[in-house]
Amino acid sequence: MTRGARGLFAPDRVAVVGATEREGSIGQAIMENLQDFDGEVIPLNPKRDEVFGIPAYDDITDVDGDVDLAVIVVPPHIAVEATRQLAEHGVANVVVITAGFGETGSEGAARERELQDIAAEYELNLVGPNSLGVMSTPAKMNATFGPDAALPGSMSFMSQSGAFITAVIDWANDQGIGFKDIASLGNKAVLDETDFITFWHEDEATEVILAYLEGIDDGREFIDTAREVTKDTPIVMVKSGRTEAGAQAASSHTGTIAGSEQAYEAGLDQAGVLRAENVQELFDFAQILEGQPVPAGNQVAVISNAGGPGVMATDAIGDSNLEMANFTDETLRQLGDSLPDGANIYNPVDTIGDADNERFRTAIDIVLADPNVDAAIVLSAPVAVLDYDELAEDIATLQAEYEKPVAAGLMGGERTANPEEILGDHGIPNYFDPARGVQSLDALVTYRNITDIEYQAPTTYDVDRERAAEILHAVEGRDTNRLGVEAMGLLDAYGIPIPEGEIVDTPGDAETVAASIEGDVVMKIVSPDILHKSDIGGVKVGVPGEEVRDAYEDLVTRAKNYQPDATILGVQVQEMVDLESGSETILGMNRDPQFGPLILFGLGGIFVEILEDTTVRVAPVSEREAEEMLEDIESAPLLRGARGRDPVDEAAITESVQRLSQLVTDFPAILELDINPLVATPTGVQAVDIRLTVDPDQL
Repeated sequence: MTRGARGLFAPDRVAVVGATEREGSIGQAIMENLQDFDGEVIPLNPKRDEVFGIPAYDDITDVDGDVDLAVIVVPPHIAVEATRQLAEHGVANVVVITAGFGETGSEGAARERELQDIAAEYELNLVGPNSLGVMSTPAKMNATFGPDAALPGSMSFMSQSGAFITAVIDWANDQGIGFKDIASLGNKAVLDETDFITFWHEDEATEVILAYLEGIDDGREFIDTAREVTKDTPIVMVKSGRTEAGAQAASSHTGTIAGSEQAYEAGLDQAGVLRAENVQELFDFAQILEGQPVPAGNQVAVISNAGGPGVMATDAIGDSNLEMANFTDETLRQLGDSLPDGANIYNPVDTIGDADNERFRTAIDIVLADPNVDAAIVLSAPVAVLDYDELAEDIATLQAEYEKPVAAGLMGGERTANPEEILGDHGIPNYFDPARGVQSLDALVTYRNITDIEYQAPTTYDVDRERAAEILHAVEGRDTNRLGVEAMGLLDAYGIPIPEGEIVDTPGDAETVAASIEGDVVMKIVSPDILHKSDIGGVKVGVPGEEVRDAYEDLVTRAKNYQPDATILGVQVQEMVDLESGSETILGMNRDPQFGPLILFGLGGIFVEILEDTTVRVAPVSEREAEEMLEDIESAPLLRGARGRDPVDEAAITESVQRLSQLVTDFPAILELDINPLVATPTGVQAVDIRLTVDPDQL
C-alpha cells in the first residue's frame, strides 16, 4: 500500500460517490451503514442537495479539506472518471463497489486497466472493483452494502467473495465472534492479498489474519511477504478454486502431477500459512490462535468425566501432529490419591460420571501442573452433580495460572451457552466435538513450528549460463517447442551429473562414440516428436560394441515406422548406469501461472504416474527445503537403505534439487522439465533422461 493507507480503515472523512436515498440501491445501503461512523460522511451526488439529512456535493472538487477514503457506487463508465477526479483531488484511498469491469469481458477489462493506470499514476490505494466494501470496528465504519455490521474483535478478515463476507458476519455475530477490519477484495485490480497481510502485520490491533481466496495473483511475492508476517501474526486461509493451468493436461509427467492445487499447497506451506479446509476450521483455528498461547511441546493431556469423549479425543490426537502426554510418577500419585476407585489416572484421565466440580477442578489442576503436559483438552458431558458455569470458571482460572493452552469441550445444548461465554471471555474456545478441539490445538503446534523456522536463502552455484542459454535457443525455428536428450548438456551446464555420451546421426559415429565408452552402452532414438521412447522400442540397453551399427539402424527404422513425419535428430549413445545398486527418482519442474516454477521430486522410472510418490516446492528452493522434499516421500526409507540396500547419496540428491531450482529460476522460458530417471546411488546421482518444454518468446 502507498501513502495514507491508514485512512483506508481509520479515516476521519469518508466520501460516497453516488450516495442516495433511493430504496434498494447500493448507494442507499452504504449511506445507512455509515450512520454510526465516528467520523464525517460526505455524500457526492449532483442530483441531490442532501442525503439522509447530510448536505450533498456535486463532486469532490466542491469539498473543502482532505478526504481520507472514497467509496464509489456509480455505474462503471462513470466510476473510472470519478476515480481519476478523486485521485487528482488528493484522496489516497478508494473503494470501487461498482461491478462491470474485468469480470464482464474485454470492455470491462479495458476499464479495469484504466483504474490500474490511474492508481499507478497517483499512488492510489484502490480496493476492488466489484467489491462489497470495507469495514473497521474501532471506527464503527461499515462502508459495505452488507446487511450487518461486525462485532469488534482482534481478527482481520479479507475475502475475494463479497457474499461470503455477509454470510460470515451473520454467523459470527450469532457466535459472538468479532473482527477488527474486513476487506472485500473484489477483482484485486490494485490492492491484493499481499498488500493486506502487509498492512495488518503492521497493525498492532490485528492479532490474527483470516482469508478466503479463490486465487493468489503473485505467488512468490505472497510467500516472501507471508514468511515475514507469520513470524508474529498468524495467517489462516481457506483457499478454493483452481487455476486454469491446474485443469489442463500437461505433456510431461511433472505437468500431469504438479497441478495448481499442489502449487497452492506447497506455496502456502512454504509461506507459513495455516490452511483450513472449511469455514468451521477457519474460525476454530483463528479463535484458539487469538486466545491461547502456543505450547512449548506436542504433549497433550485429556481430562474428561466420560470415557467416550476421552477416547474420541485420543483417536483425534493419534491422527494429528500431537502426542498423548506421559504423566510423571508424582502426577499419577496425586491423581490416585484424589480420584475414586474406577477412575482412570492415566492419560486420558477419566474422573467418571459422578465427578463434581471439586473433583474435576482438582484433576485439571494436577494435570496442568505436570511438566510433561504442554496443552490440555477438558471434556465434559452434562451431569446433575456438575455446574457448567463453575467448571468454565475453573478451567479459565487454571489456564491463566499455568499459562498452557487449553481447549474445552463442554458438551450439550442450551446449557452450554453461558459457560461458553465465560470461556470465550478468557480466550478459551469450546467445542461440542472433541476432534475439533484437538485439531485446534494441533493448529497451535503448527503455528509454533512456523515461528521456529529459520528461512534460508537458496544456494547460488557457479554455473555456465551462456551454454545453457545456447541449448535452449535450439527450439527457435523448430516446429515444436520441446527438447529431449539433445538438451542433456543443459543439466551439465548447471552441474547436475549426466552419463558419458553423445548424440550421433550416422551408424559410424555411433560406433566411434561407443568405442570411447567403457563397457556396453545404452542407445536411444532422439526426436522431439516422440516423448515416450520406451513405448515404441526406441531404447536399447546393454548394447555391445559389435552390435552398435545394427542397433542404430533398428532404432531409426522403428521411429520412422511409428511416426513417419517425426523429426529424427539422431541416436544417443550413452554409458550404462548401474540401476541395480541405485534407485530411480524423478526430478522435475512445472511453471505455475500464480507461483512460478514448481520443483517436483519423488520415486521415478516408469511407475511415477502410477504410484505418484512425489512432493512439490515453489522455487527457488533452499537447502533445508530440498532436504524436506526427501523426507516427504513415502519411499524415503528405500533411499536410506531399506531391505538391505545400500543408502543412496542424499546430499547429491538435495544438491541436484537446488541446482535445478536455480536453472528454472534463471530461465523463465522453461515451462516444464523432467529428469526421469535421476538415478541415485551410494556414490552420487546421474540424470539419465531429460525432456522439457520451452517458450521461445521468453528467451
